[in-house]
Amino acid sequence: MDSFAHIKVILGILLGLSIRQLLNGAIKLVQHPDRNPFYWVHFTWSFYVFLLMVHFWWWEWHLTKIQHWFFPEYFFVIMYIIVYYVICALLYPDDLKDYSGFRDYFYSRKKWFFGLLGASYVLDVVDTLIKGVDYFRHFGPEYPIRNAVHFILCMIAMRTNNPRFHGTLVIVFLVYEVSYILRLFINP
Repeated sequence: MDSFAHIKVILGILLGLSIRQLLNGAIKLVQHPDRNPFYWVHFTWSFYVFLLMVHFWWWEWHLTKIQHWFFPEYFFVIMYIIVYYVICALLYPDDLKDYSGFRDYFYSRKKWFFGLLGASYVLDVVDTLIKGVDYFRHFGPEYPIRNAVHFILCMIAMRTNNPRFHGTLVIVFLVYEVSYILRLFINP
């Protein structure tokens, strides 16, 4: 078994647990619609994070180009995917007894959510550099600008409770991510 095949097993397990967390949370909204009031911003962030994780898995294919793996790189990639798992767990906690619904819960945990989401953009840059400087450069200036702007917007989102800001932000992030994926992988 090559190194990447060994590494992708743990990545696949952690990614699967992350997606399971999101799917279970979304399914509970359908199963028990009156138990916890639905909040479209929260749900759209959930979909956005799902899309990010699917993109992550596709993006990680390029780890196959690394010929010699060392423990620090292996540990880093595992920590990176754990950040996504924690984001998913934050989106759908075990219960919402202390909250009036997903809206109340979302705003009470926004610092954690956006702090970790912002960190994921920084981790993404490191992950891309692990694959090689040439690989990083071939994305051009959009990639580092994308990650920097996303990070800055997450830091702003941590500090505001304005529902219009959060609604607009999730729509902008989602539309941009779909556009970015299509431009990267449909017509490379």
